[in-house]
Amino acid sequence: MNNCSAVKYRQIEERAAEVAHYIVDNNATVRQAAKAFGISKSTVHKDVAERLLKINPALAEEARKVLDVNKQERHLRGGLATKEKYLHKTCK
Repeated sequence: MNNCSAVKYRQIEERAAEVAHYIVDNNATVRQAAKAFGISKSTVHKDVAERLLKINPALAEEARKVLDVNKQERHLRGGLATKEKYLHKTCK
């Protein structure tokens, strides 16, 4: 691995750790983390599920727990959003 590749890989590792800390500290969803870091949801998943597991398994497990809870609750959030949408519609 040349020097440039090593630097790029280190940056990716650092981002993966930062994303995981953000998720744990803010109880954030994948979508919120992706928006905060300017990356795709797929990249957030890959960072937490694959890259971070090799770098810092304990942090990866913490982040995975938060994401699993968020996944279990997402249908509730979606239902509440729909309810709010129709509560604020005016009758014509």
